[in-house]
Amino acid sequence: MRRILIILLFFPMLLHAQVGDYRNDFAVGASAGYMLSNVGFVPDVPQKMQTGLTAGLTLRYTCEKYFKSICAIVAEVNVAQTGWKEDILDVNNQPVYYADDANKSMPLSYQRKMTYIQVPFLARLGWGRERKGFQGFFQAGPQLCYFLNESATSNIVAGKPLANERASQVIEQNTLAAQNKFDYGITAGAGVEFSSRKMGHFLLEGRYYYGLGNIFKNSKSDYFGKSNFGQIVIKASYLFDIVRTKNDKIK
Repeated sequence: MRRILIILLFFPMLLHAQVGDYRNDFAVGASAGYMLSNVGFVPDVPQKMQTGLTAGLTLRYTCEKYFKSICAIVAEVNVAQTGWKEDILDVNNQPVYYADDANKSMPLSYQRKMTYIQVPFLARLGWGRERKGFQGFFQAGPQLCYFLNESATSNIVAGKPLANERASQVIEQNTLAAQNKFDYGITAGAGVEFSSRKMGHFLLEGRYYYGLGNIFKNSKSDYFGKSNFGQIVIKASYLFDIVRTKNDKIK
C-alpha cells in the first residue's frame, strides 16, 4: 500500500518530467486543393476518379516539441466537391454506344457531383524547422462531413437500344438521391512546410480520406450494402501566426 501511495504522489511529477519543450503557437489561414474521389459500392459499380475542388479555413495550435517531434492539433472547415464517375464498358472492356450512333461519337456516361462541408480534426507531428526553413509533417484524425447538394450529368436514355451491352447492370445508383446527410471517416496525410518569420507558413500536402458512413441507406431491405467515399486530396495552405512562443532558441 505504501508503494502505491508513493507512486500516486509522484505520478504528476513523472508526467511533467516527460513533457517536451513548451510551445504556445496558434496559426490560422486558408487552403485550396484538388480532389479525386470515388464511391465503394456493394454491389460494385465500375468507376473512374471524379474530380473536384476543395477550399477552406485552417486552424493550428502547436503545444510542444517532444525530442525532435513538433506536436500540434489542426482543425479545418472545408467546402469540397466530390462524387463519382462511372466507367460504362461492355464485356470486352470497350465503351458502350447507342445503336444509332454509327460514328461512335458519344459513349454512355454518368457522373454525380456532390458538395460537402468537411471538418477534419487532426493530430500532427512535424520534423524540422519551426520558424525559418523546411519541415516535414504527418497528420491524421477523424473527419465529419455534411451534405449540401448534388447534380448529375448523363446521356443515358432508358430503353434506348444499345450497340453493345454493358457488362455491369447495376444502375440503381443513377436514380437514387443522397439519403444520408452526414458522413464520417478517417483521414491522413503527409507533406512539407516552409516557414518564414516575416511571411508565415506555406504548406503542400497529400491526403487520403476513407469514409465509414454511406451515401445511401444500407439496411437489409436496401439495394446497396455499402456506398462509402474514398478521396485523394492534393492541397496547398498558407498560415500566419496569431500567437507565437517567446523563445529565441526556436529555429
